[in-house]
Amino acid sequence: MAMIPIRELFETHLTVSDLERAKKFYSDVLGLELAQEFPERDVAFYWLGGRGASMLGLWQVGTTPQRLGLHVALRVDLPDLLRAPAALRAAGVTPLDFAGNPAEEPVVLAWMPAGSLYFRDPDGNLIEFLAMLPDAPQPQLGVLGWSVWCRHGGAR
Repeated sequence: MAMIPIRELFETHLTVSDLERAKKFYSDVLGLELAQEFPERDVAFYWLGGRGASMLGLWQVGTTPQRLGLHVALRVDLPDLLRAPAALRAAGVTPLDFAGNPAEEPVVLAWMPAGSLYFRDPDGNLIEFLAMLPDAPQPQLGVLGWSVWCRHGGAR
């Protein structure tokens, strides 16, 4: 019997030290819709891509000296990715490049290829906005800035 084909990821979870602070970030800064909160379990779930598309769970685990920084990539449309650096800065969030340095524009992961922009939530989890590009993969280019990718003829 063949394994069941997996279509896409429906749900993922991040740990947070302060659920109320995290809810403000994911609701007010990122604009996600709260799906359900379970205060007795210190967890809140958010819809991604609209009700029923996929979910993000935020679990409060408290403060500890040893923190686990997690990563989640959120698919966005290319026009939204291109305006994301300014939108994040306006919300008081520092956009980051692939190396974790402050960024003025998205980067391109040329092997996919995909445009990508990173930032951190209040708990240090690495959040990524990602838009797949219609161009042919060029793995030899590695990771490069959006404007450099465009000069190489990409995203046309």
